[in-house]
Amino acid sequence: MKENDLPANVTADDVAAAAGVSRWTVNRAFRKEASISPATREKVMTAAQSLGYVPDLRAAALASTRSNLVALLVDDFANPHKLVMLERLTRALRSRGWDTLLVNTLDPDDTAPALLNASQRRVDATILIGIQFNDSVLSAAHGARRFKKLIIFARTSQNPDTISIAVDDVLATRKIAAYVQERGYRRPLYLAGPRTFSAHLMRKETFIEFWRERFGTEPESVAVASYDPILAADVFLQTMQGRDRADHPDIIVCENDALALGVIDTIRHRLKLRIPEDIAVIGFDDVPQCESPNYRLTTYRQPMTEMANYLVDVLESPETTNLDRTFEGQLVIRDSA
Repeated sequence: MKENDLPANVTADDVAAAAGVSRWTVNRAFRKEASISPATREKVMTAAQSLGYVPDLRAAALASTRSNLVALLVDDFANPHKLVMLERLTRALRSRGWDTLLVNTLDPDDTAPALLNASQRRVDATILIGIQFNDSVLSAAHGARRFKKLIIFARTSQNPDTISIAVDDVLATRKIAAYVQERGYRRPLYLAGPRTFSAHLMRKETFIEFWRERFGTEPESVAVASYDPILAADVFLQTMQGRDRADHPDIIVCENDALALGVIDTIRHRLKLRIPEDIAVIGFDDVPQCESPNYRLTTYRQPMTEMANYLVDVLESPETTNLDRTFEGQLVIRDSA
């Protein structure tokens, strides 16, 4: 058949006639989980390709209890780790036949409307990646009874209506704190990110508790309003202004790499000090910039691929409870500490 002879709207019936099979067989050939012989599937696919046929995914979803579509609600794009998360998640999802609806939650007030918008798109699950949601938002989302699964990714949540998939923050931070102690640092400053109320990181609390246990003193800590390297650089500079060298911390332990990158820039270019000779720096996440010669950041690597694959397991599981899981990462030693 010549290209000009192709029907304007090729249907499954056209493919069935060309392949010599039933319409039902054509539909099964395009479903990954369907039972169909390889030879029959190949015959259907060859006919479909020659006719230029593409199945209507919306119609297929309406005929099924599962749409294979998930909503990803993301904020905090100044944090480079968000791009790593998105890359690993979308790779894992696409490799197993899932599509994504990406929603940028612009500010805290936008989160609830974004959740409602996602719930109206017939998604199988909603995945929250960020900091701009709290218990009231999560409770309202669950109360609407529109979500089959509400997943918090890369943070832990105590909300019973959510599924948490995250690194074990307590274990990770105790490893970092033990390394700080073993390397002989005794004047740490902990640089934390924004304090959230629901899906929370336990890194600052764990580090302070560890230091109290070992030395009986509480290390200095400062919080930054967002995971933004530029904001972190400014906050750290303000913290250091007016101090004598003897009052400088000997290491800055950062809640994530975005903060650490900003701290390194300030130490080198605004304070004119050396890393790690004058002040050392440790981050958390292991974003791609960490390996750059400009940073060579010691950090804790989250097992993002393993976490993303487990998230897809959760989507495909018939279970809806007891699906929370934490993962162990690894400390990556580089030049900054």
